[in-house]
Amino acid sequence: MKVLKFGGTSVANAQNIKLVLNIVNKKAANEKLVIVVSALSKVTDMLLIASKKAAAGDESFKVTLTEIEKKHLEILKELIPVSEQSSLLSHVKRIVNHLETLLDGCYLLGELSLRTSDTILSFGELLSSYIFAEALKQNLKNSSYKDSRELIKTNSNFGKAAVNFEITNELINDFFASNEDQVVVIPGFIAASIDGINTTLGRGGSDYTAAIIAGALHANELQIWTDVNGMFTANPKVVKQAQPIAFISYQEAMELSHFGAKVLYPPTIQPVLRKNIPILIKNTFEPEAEGTYISNQEMANTNPVKGISHIDKITLITLEGSGMIGVSGSSKRLFEVLSTQNINVIFITQASSEHSICIGILNADAAVAEEAINNAFEVEIAQNKIDPCIVERNLCIIALVGENMKNHQGLSGRMFSTLGKNNVNIRAIAQGASERNISAVINEKDVKKALNTLHENFFEENTKQLNLFVMGVGNVGEKFIEQIHQQKKFLKENLKINLRVIALSNSKKMYFDEEGIALKEWQFLLETGEAADKEKFIANVIELNLRNSIFVDITANESISKVYEHFLKRNIAVVTCNKIACASEYDNYKKLKKLSQQFNAPFLFETNVGAGLPIIDTVKNLVASGDKVNKIQAVLSGSLNFIFNNFDENNTFHDVVKEAGAQGFTEPDPKIDLSGIDVARKILILIRESGYKMEIDEITNESFMPAECLETTTNEAFFESLKEHASHFEAIYQEALSKDSRLKYVAQFENGVANVSLRFIPKDHPFYNLEGKDNIVLFFTDRYIDQPLLIKGAGAGAAVTASGIFADVIRIGNI
Repeated sequence: MKVLKFGGTSVANAQNIKLVLNIVNKKAANEKLVIVVSALSKVTDMLLIASKKAAAGDESFKVTLTEIEKKHLEILKELIPVSEQSSLLSHVKRIVNHLETLLDGCYLLGELSLRTSDTILSFGELLSSYIFAEALKQNLKNSSYKDSRELIKTNSNFGKAAVNFEITNELINDFFASNEDQVVVIPGFIAASIDGINTTLGRGGSDYTAAIIAGALHANELQIWTDVNGMFTANPKVVKQAQPIAFISYQEAMELSHFGAKVLYPPTIQPVLRKNIPILIKNTFEPEAEGTYISNQEMANTNPVKGISHIDKITLITLEGSGMIGVSGSSKRLFEVLSTQNINVIFITQASSEHSICIGILNADAAVAEEAINNAFEVEIAQNKIDPCIVERNLCIIALVGENMKNHQGLSGRMFSTLGKNNVNIRAIAQGASERNISAVINEKDVKKALNTLHENFFEENTKQLNLFVMGVGNVGEKFIEQIHQQKKFLKENLKINLRVIALSNSKKMYFDEEGIALKEWQFLLETGEAADKEKFIANVIELNLRNSIFVDITANESISKVYEHFLKRNIAVVTCNKIACASEYDNYKKLKKLSQQFNAPFLFETNVGAGLPIIDTVKNLVASGDKVNKIQAVLSGSLNFIFNNFDENNTFHDVVKEAGAQGFTEPDPKIDLSGIDVARKILILIRESGYKMEIDEITNESFMPAECLETTTNEAFFESLKEHASHFEAIYQEALSKDSRLKYVAQFENGVANVSLRFIPKDHPFYNLEGKDNIVLFFTDRYIDQPLLIKGAGAGAAVTASGIFADVIRIGNI
């Protein structure tokens, strides 16, 4: 024999009930069944509301009662043929009339006792189970209905009655010994006291009913049918990648249920646990899905962590003081106070110094607990031996659960390391001697990030999800998105990196999608987004609080560069091609680097120098390995190199600069490149990364541009001025020809002095043959003395810059 329990969502409406009837009919062909039915979805809540309204003198309870009656009659009419409805409708109406009499009594008396409440709440299961039993008889004649109040006997503790198992087991066995029906339908949740008064079994009552029946009959299996595919590795509403757990032990199931898994309520499985009867959690709406099998059967070679769960709305109360050290009875007094106030303690930890005791309770109990504890210890508080209790609200308990965790070393370290890397602050820790669960208290705002991070680490083959927030989607940004879209599958399969673009913004629009933007249509989605707002963009990124968040700045905007600090302080990595921050005041540059270390938030800016070339990374490795950079010579502007490589007797300076802009080699404002400030910033960044302190105004910038050109305020005026000063640029070109040299814009650092300037490069110099938009850097160090370390390659262009940004993102994924 098997016992099957169907929850409220499984019998929410006629369509769902038909699915349940189909499941029962199939299973009844092979074995005897007991079917335990919950109230229709939401009906118990409606009954509770109606009773409270009636007791408060609110006549609108009659409206709720009418809704309850209508709901049941409509379902009955849809399930039962018209020819057989008359007597059944009359029976349902009689039950509803009895309910109405009770509610009228509450209304007239102006009160609602626990005993009356139990009787009123019992009507949900009485109605649903009766309708279900009658519907089942339409196809399965060898089925019957039995009122669970005649089988399950309790004490008179109304609201949460305790079962008298000796009498109950005898009644159940006697009934089923003489019953020959293939299927018996029983209402869940309800019972009766020894003298026949209605009682209820409390939270999880229908599960409890099913477990009581299964335990008494030594059933082969207890099946709990619900609306999910079993117990999950985490709450699937919070962790989208959560997976159903195929096999789990009783103890693991209870631990997960205690820590918030709603599928099962721990006390309800006690009757089957004692008899070693397996439990199967199944989905009514996907009956072919495997579900979760709960038993004492040992599973070899499985993940030692079976699930990650949490309890929210937690308050942490700490009682501490020197007066507790070595004084016996402090803990006893504390827990007696809480017990007297009927406050359940969910979490306990105590320092070995005995200086403090920390407990976790529900937020709703916090005020009462604080007052009661302070009153109980008022003498010690007055004598300054103990401090008034410290109360911290709006916290959450997260827990790793697994029967075999005790046999695997380093799990707790892995858990806390994973949380720490994502800046999740741990307020308290508890681990039982059984090591079946490791619990930690964190801020409620961090729970989604914490659960997803832990799940990723323990259940997703070390796949790391990176959440990108991209500011600036012009030429470079467009290529960056294109590259992500192209490589997304490769990264997931080969590097175990799952890239998601959560937000995009340009100067006009911004668009957010917490589940990840569909990159095939990102341009359309961005156009449909809201008006761009830098402050709101930042606030959204921080509020989402996603794990492994990365802010990607693909602008040349100074105001954007000033927000890096806000992100780094919140453990949000920053990847940028914007040189302004790293070329700002030295103190600000050092502060950003320090914040990156302090909050474990990578700050990467490889594309600040040389686009996609590994120039900054090389400097970092030189310095880290103990080498010292003594001299730097470089051509660092791909745009200027392109311009001077193409400026000749056939192409005017104006036309070449125009072409450089059209190909995306210059900044949107070409004066940034041509003024030399862009090159000055780049050499400054290399100098700082080499370990030297320098400010931008200490770099000599010998401009080759006429002052009138640099003083223009629009691009149109700037290009017009290039035409007006064409003779100036022609003279520079002719001088280079006369010296048999080529023009290169060179940055140099040596002996603490730096400068950037246009130079005439002779044929025997390494810079002479630098073509196109290429960059070149020569590092002279303690190790590279006679022959400098040389890095050369494309140093400008949307695609190579985007690839450099992409490489920085991947570096973060590999950390």
